[in-house]
This record gives sequence, C-alpha cells and structure tokens, in this order.
Amino acid sequence: MLAATCLTATPAAAQDAGIEERLDRLEALVASLLERMDAEQGRMDARQAETLAATEQALAETRALQERQVQLAAQIDEPKKQEDKGFRVGNTTIAYAGYVKLDAISQRTSGGQVGTGSIVRDFLIPGAIPVGGPASGWDSDFSARQSRLIFKTATDVGNGHELNSQIELDFMVTPGGDERVSNSYQPRLRQAFITYDNWLFGQTWSTFQNVGALPESLDFVGTTPGTVFERQPMIRYTRGGLMIAAEQAETTVTAPGGARVLAGDDTLPDFVLRYNLARDWGSFSAAGIVRNLRITDDDFGTGTDSALGYGVSLSGKVKLGDKDDLRFMGTVGDGLGRYIGLNIVNDAALDLDGDLDPIFTYSGFAAYRHVWSDKWRSTIAGSYFKADNPVLLTGGTVTDESWNVLANLIFSPVRPVDIGIEYMYAERSLENGLSGNLQKIQVSTKYSF
Repeated sequence: MLAATCLTATPAAAQDAGIEERLDRLEALVASLLERMDAEQGRMDARQAETLAATEQALAETRALQERQVQLAAQIDEPKKQEDKGFRVGNTTIAYAGYVKLDAISQRTSGGQVGTGSIVRDFLIPGAIPVGGPASGWDSDFSARQSRLIFKTATDVGNGHELNSQIELDFMVTPGGDERVSNSYQPRLRQAFITYDNWLFGQTWSTFQNVGALPESLDFVGTTPGTVFERQPMIRYTRGGLMIAAEQAETTVTAPGGARVLAGDDTLPDFVLRYNLARDWGSFSAAGIVRNLRITDDDFGTGTDSALGYGVSLSGKVKLGDKDDLRFMGTVGDGLGRYIGLNIVNDAALDLDGDLDPIFTYSGFAAYRHVWSDKWRSTIAGSYFKADNPVLLTGGTVTDESWNVLANLIFSPVRPVDIGIEYMYAERSLENGLSGNLQKIQVSTKYSF
C-alpha cells in the first residue's frame, strides 16, 4: 500500500511542477509584452511631442507673418494720412497732392473791353467788371495756370505730439505769361504753414472764412460777390470746434476822389473768433472779427487816426437727402472791405479832417448741389454784395452793389477726373448809377492727384 501510494503521488507532483513552469513562462511573456507596449507608447509620445512642437513652431511662424503683414499694412496706410501718397525720410512722412486743370473761357462785358492778359479774363473779380464803356464781343482764352501743387509733411516727434507742415503753389495772378509763344507763368505761394498740436503758424485761409461752405464751381471762386475770401499769415489756436486767431492786418482806404491807398501803418493784428459745429445733418460755423483800422501822417499828411472795424459771418452746409446739399454764407460788418469779394470796396474812407470813416457792407450767397448719378452732378448758385459808401467822401465811381448767378454740369468719367461746363452772369453797379455786366461760358477739365 505504501508503495502504491508513492507511485500515485509522483505523477501529481510532476504535474504541479509543469503548471508552475508554464505560469512562469506566461508571466515572462506578459512582462515582455508589457515592456514592448511601454516602449511603443514611448515612441508614440515622442512622435506626438515632435508633432506638437512642429505645430507650435508653425503657429509661431504664422503669428510672426501676420505681425509683419500688419506692420507692412501700417507702413502702407501711414502715407494715406497725407493725401494717400507719400514716402518716409527718417521720422518724417512727405506727401504731395494737387491737380492739373485746363480752363477754356469765353466771356463778354457790356461796359467796356477787358484787355488781353488781364486777370479779369481768368476768373470773376466783381470790383473790376467794366462799367460805362462800349460792349465787347465774346473773347476766348485757354489757360492751365490754375493747376496746383501741394506738399505736406508729418513728423513723429514722440510724446504724443503732432508736427505737420504744408506748402501750396499755383500760377494764378502772376506775371510772365503770354499768349504768343510760351504761355509761361511764374509760380506763387498760396499757403505755407506749420501746425504743432493745436497751434498753427503761417499763411493759410483766414479764420473768418469757412472754406467748407464754398460751392463747387469751375470759376476760381464762383460766388465771389457774397464770399469772404482771404489768405494771410496768422497765429491760430484750435480746440475742438473753437478757433482763435491773430491775423495780418492791412487797412485799405479810399482817398478823396476814389483812389485806393494801402496805408501799411497797422500796429495790431486782426482778431478772429470762430466756432464750428458738425452734425449728421451737416455743418455750421459762426465767426466774428475785430479790426483796428489805422493811418498815420505820412500817408495823407492829415495826421494819425484809427477806427474800429468789426463783423460777423455765418456759414454752413446742410445735407439734403443722401448726396445733395445746400451751402450758404452771410456776412455783415463795418470796415470789412478787403475780406469780401476780393476787396470790392475798401475798409474805410478818409474825410476832410483826415479821420477814417469805416464802410458798412453786407453780403452772402446760397448754392444748391444736386448729384444726378455717380458720374454727373450740378450746382446752381447766386450771391449778392452791398456797400453803404459815404459818397461825399468816396465819390460816385466806387462800387455800390454787385451780384452774380451761375449754373454748371460736371461729369466724372473716373474718380480723379472732372469735365464740366458752366454759365455765369455777373453785374456791378456804381454809386453814380452806372452799371455793367459780364457773361461767361467756361469749360474745364481737371485731374486731381
């Protein structure tokens, strides 16, 4: 029995040993599989890390490219602040603008012939309309002298300050031209000024004049009899809609007999206060001026005298619908002569005691602009001027009143080009009752750049 038991137990023990051996091999296999899986996971993590790094690098490069594009766009846009054109030199952006314009003008006058080469044949000067002579025929002239050049600069001076300048030239009312050979004309200075933040120093449009209210006309000014029109040196301060300026003074005097004298004895500037209001419906400006009119003994030999000049001008532009507008100006005052209508009358007259008597005037214009389509537009306008001359001092040959009307049609085949035709009628009356008129047909082509 013992032997049988031993024989029976031996196979069982061997069987258990075999199972344990297989379990060990299985465990080793599992461990090897796990090791290979861990290695593969490590390689996958490494590839993912490489992919992530490559993605981040690509994103960084994309962001850098976008930043360079933004910087480039800013460099391209910066000159656009200066009339969409310009280039940079150091911290200064230099830009240019202007236009080339050809005027073909045919006009006739009822009260006398306007001589060839006279500026009265280039644009309307109300105080120079001939009076009292025989009527002229239709006189025609071609000219490109209104063409204009504008140069601007903007300098980055840091600390949030703005430093700019502008110089503007054209060829109007200058000598040198002829209609025989060359038609050459000398350039003239229109504007030259510096601006630093809110301050302006230099020559530009008078603060008493609202350029934004001027109507669109082919004539150089258009509604000249009723328009404040003056460019001169000044110091101006602007804050929001408020403008305060001290501007060049110049007293124009009517001497006994009607002659114009420029005294040149002014000691105080002309002071101007103006407020501008801009709203969705349009814009409005109110301006006031105070002047010290002055002469001294060396002008007339009658001693030194001064007088107060003053005036108010209201002007603006009212939108009518999406594109049309109404523009207007009304001015009244004493001693404003040289500011109105290209100096139609003088600031003051000299009495027998050598004292200045300021001349009271009132004037104004209205203009309606209608846009027919994207390429066609028209303006109709009228203006009026009246002077209260002291006739006993000025005589009867000075201008009493002047007025004009105009209508035009302008075609723009492409955005920077205007081609237009305009008809104008203007009239001037003297204190002695004589009058004369001017009729003008003008065709113009202008390319703005």
